Parts: sequence; C-alpha cells; structure tokens
Amino acid sequence: MAIYAAVDTIDDEDLIRIEAPMACEDDVLLTHPQHHIDAIKAAEPKSGSVALDADTHMSQGSVEAAFRGVGAMTRAVDMVLGGDVSNAFAAMRPPGHHAETAKQMGFCLFGNVAIAAKHALERHGLSRVAIVDFDVHHGNGTQDLLWDETRALFISSHQMPLWPGSGRVEENGVGGNILNVPLASDSDGVAMRNAYERIVFPALEDFKPELLLISAGFDAHQDDPLANLNWSTKDFAWVTERLCDIADAHCQGRIVSTLEGGYDLQALAASTKAHLEVLLARGK
Repeated sequence: MAIYAAVDTIDDEDLIRIEAPMACEDDVLLTHPQHHIDAIKAAEPKSGSVALDADTHMSQGSVEAAFRGVGAMTRAVDMVLGGDVSNAFAAMRPPGHHAETAKQMGFCLFGNVAIAAKHALERHGLSRVAIVDFDVHHGNGTQDLLWDETRALFISSHQMPLWPGSGRVEENGVGGNILNVPLASDSDGVAMRNAYERIVFPALEDFKPELLLISAGFDAHQDDPLANLNWSTKDFAWVTERLCDIADAHCQGRIVSTLEGGYDLQALAASTKAHLEVLLARGK
C-alpha cells in the first residue's frame, strides 16, 4: 500500500518507469558480510510470516523484495552516472536505512542507500558521494555501514529523542564523515529549514559531492502517527529544491533518491508527489 500511495499520484507520461532488477549477492556484499545474507535468506518462511525482531517481519517473497530494492538503487546509480537520466527515485519496500552491518532492524534487511554509495565509489570510480537522510528516524544503519568510509559523507536529520536512540552530534565517523542533525520534538518546518541552511547545506558545499543520494523518508510530516516534527508537504518540496541546487552546483544535477519511512498514506502520497515533481522539473 505504501508504494502505491507513493507513486500512483504521478502521471505515467511524466515518468520513465522501470521494474527493479534483482541484485546479486556481490552487490549486497559491498556493505554486508556473507553470513548476514545467508541469515536473511534462511529466515524467509515458506508461508505466513516470521518476526526477526520486534519491528522487522518477513513473509514469502521478502528476500526477493529486498534484493530488488538493492537492484533498484544500483540500476538507478548506473542510469544517472551513465547519463541516461539526470535523477531517479527508487520506490521500494522494504526500506533500508536501519539495516546495520550484520543486523536487520526497523523494517530494513539490507542498507540500500549505503550499497548504492559503495557501488558508485567502487564500480564507477567516484571519489565523493553524499547521502542526505531526512527521514524522521535516525539512519543508524547507513551510519554503521559507512562509519569508516571517508569517501562518503552521510548527513541525517531526525527527531531526537526518538527510536532508535542513535544520531547524536558526537557520532561523527572515523574521518568526520558522519553529520547528525538532531531536531527537537514538536519543532516544525521552520526549525528544519534553519538547520539545513545553517548546517546541512554548508557541509555539502564543502564536500562537493560527485553524486547526491537521498534517503527520502516522509514520516516527519505533521500527519504521520509515529513522530512529531510537524513538517508540511511544502517543506519536503523545499528541501528537495535546495538539494537539487547543491546537485546542480557540484554533481551535474545527479541525484538518486529512495523511499524510506512514511506511515500516513495520504501524507506519504502528497509528500512523495511533491518530492517527485521537483525532481522531474529539475531533471528536464
């Protein structure tokens, strides 16, 4: 339901729609060890569902969905860096930014956006890839997977305090390549815009990425039931516009965005539409 809500509000003629390919294990191995892949495969039930932890469940088909999520991101990176399109959005479930090196977590099995970053660095020869995560929850998995990857800059804005409890400003990676921007509960889009203008955008300007990846979670929306940062749909359009400005200035407009959280279907659909409309307009 979340994916349908996210993409069905966009007219077909405005999008190039491509079915997500299956990733191979070598793609997942860019960030995860073999024993994690094996454990995820072994956990998939033949019928019904199984709980891997309090939040993360699997059913028949979950492994394929997870591999297609990774495949969507690597294919999107290939297309953007190959010049086929200027930007791309991967509408996927399960999401990825909570999956740690050898631990599924928070609905996530594999770290999709971190894998995409490593794919761009290792296989396309880029020197600097930036990830901006504006999901309401901290991207603990992406942080864990890229903790010592100094060619990647990971920036996460998130409500604090809130699950999963990580994302303090002191968590800054081996080479200062992690930037956490906690936002207070019951703040709003004005506070977010101020934080991005003051902290996020200057960090991106200094880093000068060759590719910009976005973990686009829309659960900071004021109607979302799981948190309370109170962003409006217009706030998501604004942050997308400003990230496009950064991409235009430093990486030829090259952006790959991926769907993370969003738990009110109407808010998810409206916010995703606003995000995609900006990407479509800026990609033309």
